Amino acid sequence: MVTTEFKKKIDHLLLALGLSLMIGILVLGQDFRDALGNAVGFFMNPLINLVGESNFHLILFIMAAITALYASLIQKYTIDWELMRNTQETMRVFQKEYREAQIANNTALMKKLEEQRTKMMADQLEMSKQQFKPMAYISIISLPLFMWAYLFISGHEAATLNFPFWGNKLLTDTVWGPIQYWIFWYFITSLAVSQLIRKALDVGGV
Repeated sequence: MVTTEFKKKIDHLLLALGLSLMIGILVLGQDFRDALGNAVGFFMNPLINLVGESNFHLILFIMAAITALYASLIQKYTIDWELMRNTQETMRVFQKEYREAQIANNTALMKKLEEQRTKMMADQLEMSKQQFKPMAYISIISLPLFMWAYLFISGHEAATLNFPFWGNKLLTDTVWGPIQYWIFWYFITSLAVSQLIRKALDVGGV
């Protein structure tokens, strides 16, 4: 049987790994991002050979499905959704009562509600901690995949995708700002698949 102490060590290790990847990508620059992308290429390049470079949008769809499933499972089993629902409902009730007390200039009720706010802040802090941990776990898979896709696209700037209404677009062209078409395609497919998976797994329900 896995002990609680062992689970904590694994938990700390995964958090450290996830945070290290985030910091590395932000701080260590392009060399680190390229090295991470090349490492993931060991697993992803055979998939490219299988589907063909012209079908890179299918690879992005597969990536989106993998990260959506992984993220949904992580969130399902690391977040206390009952606490989140209760905290959000308590906050809604509190804000309504506090506004009514302010309008009525009911100082006694406002003082009582201020005391209640302390406990609510503790619940919100716990909820924030629970939401942060999945982000670190998810980054262990999603960030390396994203760095590999970025590296691949950078070396295949002629790759295109036929978008509804927009027509054939270079994946490296920008939709708006710094957002390129391949990133846009990745996120809209990820969002769509994520919604289906979350509903199937009953994740959230807030």
